[in-house]
Amino acid sequence: MKKTVTIKENREFRRMYSKGRSAVTPFVVVYCRPNRLGHNRLGVTVSTKLGGAVTRNRARRRLREVFRLAQPTLRQGFDVILVARARAVDGPYDRLTAAFYRACRELGLTQGRAER
Repeated sequence: MKKTVTIKENREFRRMYSKGRSAVTPFVVVYCRPNRLGHNRLGVTVSTKLGGAVTRNRARRRLREVFRLAQPTLRQGFDVILVARARAVDGPYDRLTAAFYRACRELGLTQGRAER
């Protein structure tokens, strides 16, 4: 992902946790907040409780890919943070995707009826 579409700063994560809206699924917790930029930005958090570096990086890659493929169906102009839960590492990919779309619908991030 390009540098302009990722969230890296700790203060931005803290702001999202305190002021953003959230939706919880067994696979992922999604935080969102409008960003006034005209495009979406993504931040991914994976706790060390989920495993070693290889496991955490696999979870990050899976979540980034779900977000990337969902981009055409998402409303633009939001910061989105995905917090991986234990099932995001080993769970079926299609259920991870469905959980992400469900959370996005709950937060009002999807546009129209294009979602799965």
